[in-house]
Amino acid sequence: MSDTFLGMPAFPQAAARAVRDRQLRANLRHATHTIRDKRARAVAELPDWAELRSAGKAIKDHTLRHLDRYLVQLEEAVTAAGGTVHWAADAEEANRIVAGLVHATGTTEVVKVKSMATQEIGLNEALAAEGVTAYETDLAELIVQLGEDRPSHILVPAIHRNRAEIREIFADRMASWGRPAPEGLTDSPAELAEAARLHLREKFLRAEVAVSGANFMVAETGTLVVVESEGNGRMCLTLPRTLVSVVGIEKVVPTWRDLEVFLQLLPRSSTAERMNPYTSLWAGTTRGDGPSEFHLVLLDNGRTAALADQVGRQALRCIRCSACLNVCPVYERAGGHAYGSVYPGPIGAVLTPQLRGTASPVDASLPYASSLCGACYEVCPVAIDIPEVLVHLRERVAEQGGHPVERAAVAAAGYVLDHPAALAAAERLAGRTRALHPRRLPGPGRAWTDSRDLPEVPAEPFRDWWRRNRT
Repeated sequence: MSDTFLGMPAFPQAAARAVRDRQLRANLRHATHTIRDKRARAVAELPDWAELRSAGKAIKDHTLRHLDRYLVQLEEAVTAAGGTVHWAADAEEANRIVAGLVHATGTTEVVKVKSMATQEIGLNEALAAEGVTAYETDLAELIVQLGEDRPSHILVPAIHRNRAEIREIFADRMASWGRPAPEGLTDSPAELAEAARLHLREKFLRAEVAVSGANFMVAETGTLVVVESEGNGRMCLTLPRTLVSVVGIEKVVPTWRDLEVFLQLLPRSSTAERMNPYTSLWAGTTRGDGPSEFHLVLLDNGRTAALADQVGRQALRCIRCSACLNVCPVYERAGGHAYGSVYPGPIGAVLTPQLRGTASPVDASLPYASSLCGACYEVCPVAIDIPEVLVHLRERVAEQGGHPVERAAVAAAGYVLDHPAALAAAERLAGRTRALHPRRLPGPGRAWTDSRDLPEVPAEPFRDWWRRNRT
């Protein structure tokens, strides 16, 4: 995975700063509550939602078990349709492939339709290092790019911005990226959308190369699918001469019939719509219609390692709907930037440590960025048991070893719990010295007691009380 977000503080430190930003919290609370309330109404319309959810889970699990077969089938179908397939083991290889394809066209600009995979690998930064400018064309991604910001939500990357902030970004920054914002621009949604439309139209009409992601890939036909709400994606996918799609290997589904299930699950879980406004599908190239050259870059970047984990692999079912973010009490208060990854919220807390590993402080902290309330599992349209994976990853982090004092305390506790006589003696000693116990722990234990008191030790151990009263 790209190191774009590495070097950030671990989640507890980043979140502590975020929760002090009242405007951020107000923006997040308003947006997430609105989206999740609409989603709940949209889902309630379908009497067979539970069955659809089970079907989505089963399809994804089957595909992941046979991923090697379906990826080969996909490659054959894309090639037969006139496309070219490239395999990228990691971010560096994927960026090198895309940069080479862009250089081969002789252009120094590309337009992009929203793609989390390209954010994951830091493609924009890699292209910039090669002298190529990448223009984001999704409205929210445009706001993030112009504001020199980072995405903070899967579905609504600029969810942390309100209308007044967006107007200021457009007025100050649009001119340096192309067509300036209109004079007298207000924060009216209609005016902001029109300013973005005029700015982007120039990019679409002159672009020679487009870069996209894909929500799904159909193995039997080599068809790629992008769902979006603005139509900008369709402009990217049809106008340029060369189209390069960078897609994670887990996005494949076996058949068109399987795709039907996800085209029902995704809109209701993400935008609370019965049907997605723009669903673009393409397979290879067609003479006289759309791009004349199509390249598919299949990205691993840690996914094979995640697939090998029998508990953690369920995170690869994710269809990036963001429903888990909108119900998460931790995300609502901390925001997406605190997660130090392009994948924020509950799904980011389980997906990122599997793709990047848990060696860095920020990645090791992510499995703890949760209250384990289970709301994320309840709304997940493909039934990813995020709390189960979080606990599993916490175990992995713990096995790496912590602070020396913490390791010594755990070892001592293990010894005492293995020896009943020692445990009974320790309980009696704790009861007799209870008046001397501190309310806060020192050293590495301070993180536990900064926001909670230590439990009060009873005057008498339960073992002694039971022995005295059981008759």
